[in-house]
Amino acid sequence: MSRTTVDVDPGNQPPPEDDTAFFGQPKGLLTLSGLEVWERFSFLGMQAILVLYFADSVAHGGMGMAAGTAASVSAAYGTLVYLVSVAGGWLADRMLGSYRAVLWGGILIACGHYSMAVPTATMTWVGLGLISAGTGLLKPNVATMVGKLYRTDDERRDAGFALYYMAINIGAFAGPLITGWLGDHKGWHWGFSAAAIGMTFGLVQYVAGRRHLAGRRHAAEFALAPDAMRRAVRLIVVGVVVVGVVATALALAGWLTMDRFVDLLTLISVIAPVVYFAVMFRSPRVTAEERGRLKPYVVLFLASTVFNFILFQAYSTMMLLASTNAETTILGFDFPASWYASALGAFEVGLAPFVAGLWVRMGRGQPHASNKIAIGVVLGGLSFLLMVLPTSGHSSDDYLMSAWWIVGSYLLLGLGDILLETSGMSATTKLAPAAFSSQTMSLWFLSLALANGIQAQTVKLYDDVSHPAYFGVNGAITVAAGLAVMAAAPWLRRTMHPVH
Repeated sequence: MSRTTVDVDPGNQPPPEDDTAFFGQPKGLLTLSGLEVWERFSFLGMQAILVLYFADSVAHGGMGMAAGTAASVSAAYGTLVYLVSVAGGWLADRMLGSYRAVLWGGILIACGHYSMAVPTATMTWVGLGLISAGTGLLKPNVATMVGKLYRTDDERRDAGFALYYMAINIGAFAGPLITGWLGDHKGWHWGFSAAAIGMTFGLVQYVAGRRHLAGRRHAAEFALAPDAMRRAVRLIVVGVVVVGVVATALALAGWLTMDRFVDLLTLISVIAPVVYFAVMFRSPRVTAEERGRLKPYVVLFLASTVFNFILFQAYSTMMLLASTNAETTILGFDFPASWYASALGAFEVGLAPFVAGLWVRMGRGQPHASNKIAIGVVLGGLSFLLMVLPTSGHSSDDYLMSAWWIVGSYLLLGLGDILLETSGMSATTKLAPAAFSSQTMSLWFLSLALANGIQAQTVKLYDDVSHPAYFGVNGAITVAAGLAVMAAAPWLRRTMHPVH
């Protein structure tokens, strides 16, 4: 096959604009959304019970950690997941191609959940490692493949990402319901088993619908030359082996404790985005025009970091608060505390179609992406400030607040998430330099790594300060950050052109 033929491979071209088979969107969006339903079902289903599993007593099948330690370790796991996404984006751009990166990522995730179904501490850590590696391959590249379904000037793009994000949250809603019930009634590892089965379903439908996808050819779009490819493979293999050996030796010597590992991940989460931005700004593959659009992207990156610092606590400190200080009865119906996590997904499923429809109806009159992101950040901060009210005025830690307080907090957080993530991912696919398309989405996920890295340190204070102080300070800082992005909106609109 000639080079010319490869360049026009329809498997790497956006579908025609008259492809409106899925609610006015390309049919490939159905395939990718279906994959994300099951990936989020497994990932967030497991995440909803992970901190509770860590904090539960050994006698009840848990890991016996203190609440603050459980939240910190859970956040560190999230940090690792999103740090690996950088490697996932690079592997897709330079070696595997998007389709195969997503496929192998899904396989690793499924293997990880099956490992966690085995009721031993060792298999728990093995499973979390496999899920981290798999999610790092899958997440940035699925989002990039969604972007490839649209031409840059296609006004359906933001609405398409909103529908895609709605699908994500169908999984986010259903996952905790199933895993939470199983974890509460049958045991934590039964919940992990359900997550494994869900990811398997996602892989099956992804392979079945691959013909509708852009970017599905086997070769990477910016593949390394053969010699460089061989050197990269050798370097990756050697690097993995060396890191594994060194980590094992340090752990056996007693130096690499859990606290030090968490601190190390936090440090890497801070350094990695700084280095990555520097590489992209200096790369000869990036044009002057593309470099100009990276500057406002730094602001969007920081906004995402602040918001997701709050969002991820829906599965850590908020889950711990729900399990100890919130009623688990609504209208006479008793439910596991982990079901609160499903409220977040339910709100996002319900609100996403309205947001998508509003953007389509407004067309070019819709708010600029930077304003959508800023509003999302403010709503995230308000979700924590709301929790100051029911947690104030209690002299002991055995109070129980009404379930509706946490439900209300998740409503604000869910709406903020829709506004920020859909606009942020859409803007990322449009602002990304061509030579760093998947890697720029990985950079977006590095903001999630940084958010988790910061969270891994701050949640240690959860046991040491009052609940009103903890939620109030974090919420106020987040609201202030959102207002700062709003103030920068005029500059962002100018520098992000032609992104709307």
